[in-house]
Amino acid sequence: MAKETRPPVIAVMGHIDHGKSSLLDYIRKANVVAHEAGGITQHVSAYIATHDNRPVTFLDTPGHEAFKSLRTRGAAAADIAILVVAADEGVMPQTLDALAAIKESGIPYIVAITKIDKNNADIDRTKFSLIEHEIYIEGMGGDIAYAPVSSKTGEGVSELLDLVLLAADLAELTADPAASATGFVLESTQDPKRGASATLILKDGTLRCDGFVVAGDAYAPIRFIEDFLGKRVTEAGPSAPVRISGFSKLPSAGSLFSVVATKKEAEALATTQAKTLAAKPERSTATQGMIELPLIVKADVAGSIDAIAHELSKIMHERASIRIIASGVGSVSENDVKTAYAADGVVIAFNTGTDAIARDLADRDNVSILSFSIIYELAEKVEELLKERVPAMDTEKELGRAKVLKPFSSTSKKQVLGARHVSGTLTLGDRVKLIRNGEEIAQGKITNLQQARADISEIKVEGDFGMEMELREPVVYGDEVVAFTIEKV
Repeated sequence: MAKETRPPVIAVMGHIDHGKSSLLDYIRKANVVAHEAGGITQHVSAYIATHDNRPVTFLDTPGHEAFKSLRTRGAAAADIAILVVAADEGVMPQTLDALAAIKESGIPYIVAITKIDKNNADIDRTKFSLIEHEIYIEGMGGDIAYAPVSSKTGEGVSELLDLVLLAADLAELTADPAASATGFVLESTQDPKRGASATLILKDGTLRCDGFVVAGDAYAPIRFIEDFLGKRVTEAGPSAPVRISGFSKLPSAGSLFSVVATKKEAEALATTQAKTLAAKPERSTATQGMIELPLIVKADVAGSIDAIAHELSKIMHERASIRIIASGVGSVSENDVKTAYAADGVVIAFNTGTDAIARDLADRDNVSILSFSIIYELAEKVEELLKERVPAMDTEKELGRAKVLKPFSSTSKKQVLGARHVSGTLTLGDRVKLIRNGEEIAQGKITNLQQARADISEIKVEGDFGMEMELREPVVYGDEVVAFTIEKV
């Protein structure tokens, strides 16, 4: 089938408190028509707005894990980004973090200069701040489009959406509605009634109530599809956000998904992908894989969640990573504890309490709920928890080294030789490796050491000595004997 133009998927990113949420709220209220009495569901993670009779999909969690994790798979979670910069502060540290993520994903972006209604707003100063940080906007020596906006009055929002549609036209976004649906997992949650559920963003094809969705090592039957309003639909096309329930396990945010016809195919594909993930952990070069610490973050206000996520993003470990699998404003609920239990995660409560039912459930299921009022203390504790999750890894430590001078006798199991101390200490009973021309030939054990015709327990000073080893490989002049031990780190 021929490709058709599809709606753009937009991520809104920027510094804490620069108006990301307010801008999204205004766009949602002004441009989304609720199709049922309940209106937009309370915790929707993506939605479709309409501008000039054209649909646009907005990711309602701009700094979402999916945006980062998909970059590691070579696919962009969004087609276009809006970089939010407040007119009263200009470019800030997290603005640059967001810009780096946008550039790494390779997608075009537009600058939204927000909070122009504030008394201390200075648009010109903000423009110069952008230029100082090599964000070259139109009219200031560059070609990056921008729009000054107010999320309170709505000024400039229509112009910003015009720029979004123009960027979408230039990007020539297409999809094949007749193809099998593919896309990515925006987020996943453990619903007490429906089990493991996920919000999916379609990038190609059409999703219908038939077959099975497979995302990473998780799969689910497509019994019903919910749109971003929580309304059941029979199908969804390219760029649409949908919710699917009944996954075999919580799919990871950022996982790519596809559709297969039968449960047998779904199980086989999920098993194959599970092996791939185990063999080749993403976001890590560690040979034994990446350990993950899943977190559920609850806070007093949305700004706190952004600040916590930013602080946790600084915590690095070569064999482990942190993943916020759910977050929200308000007290820790029963559902938060169930989500943590399903993912073997930890609940973080920042300046908020815990419901009595949630506390009882956490005690019963041994789920940790940690409360904080200072972000830096929170980050320190999470870093400690992350390190605790990393299993000890076997590493080889060299103890001593000697060079073979002369083989004396050889059997199928033992070698007797003369050697010269090179470095370290060789001790009776040590495990040893036989090295020839830089390559390991065999491994064995020291069974006897002699110097000046006397048995000794170790060799640690320069000189010649005799050695007997349990070793099946005959030694030759010039071989190296390396004593070693295995340590846990």
